[in-house]
Amino acid sequence: MLTACLEVLGLALCVTGSLLAMVACGLPMWRVSAFIDSNILVAQTLWEGLWMSCVVQSTGQMQCKVHDSMLALEQDHQTARALTVISAVLGIVALAVTVAGAQCTNCIRDETIKARVVHAGGVIYIISGLFVLVPLCWMAHRIILDFNNPNIPSSKKREIGAAIYVGWAAAALLLLGGTLLCCSFSQTVRGANPMKYTPTKTIAVNGEFNKNLYV
Repeated sequence: MLTACLEVLGLALCVTGSLLAMVACGLPMWRVSAFIDSNILVAQTLWEGLWMSCVVQSTGQMQCKVHDSMLALEQDHQTARALTVISAVLGIVALAVTVAGAQCTNCIRDETIKARVVHAGGVIYIISGLFVLVPLCWMAHRIILDFNNPNIPSSKKREIGAAIYVGWAAAALLLLGGTLLCCSFSQTVRGANPMKYTPTKTIAVNGEFNKNLYV
């Protein structure tokens, strides 16, 4: 029972984390324009994402443009693209592996193999969370360095966007859910010493207990 609860909870957290990672990958709000001047009346806001850049006017109108060339992007953008896509693929693979070995499915009959398959799914989810976390921290570090750099003009400074915070939440869910799936693999949770019942006493044909059962 405890194993099934850990598997369901871990799988729910991992699936939610994978979906949030995909959302963060597609959102254009990785870097947003910083309002650090004395003039608070700003006509437009700039959003920079992995796949497109958007300009939001003060009237509410938004115009987006997809990045024309991947090679023209900065190194952190290219790395973030690759790692987030790999993380999404790993999330799908881990979901299939975990469901195949879960207690609620009959894809695999052997309990030992089922436990190892679930453990493998948890490890894949943890790797997926790390693949999300690395580009997020790298991008946030670059944004903070550029923001504190006095040689960069104020108009070109950016702040951490909402997509990075969503990605951090996704990475946390993936790491936590993958850890729970790995914990369900332990013999302590699955029961290293299952309960053994004594054999039922049989009665012979003449109505007496079978003496062979006694030592």
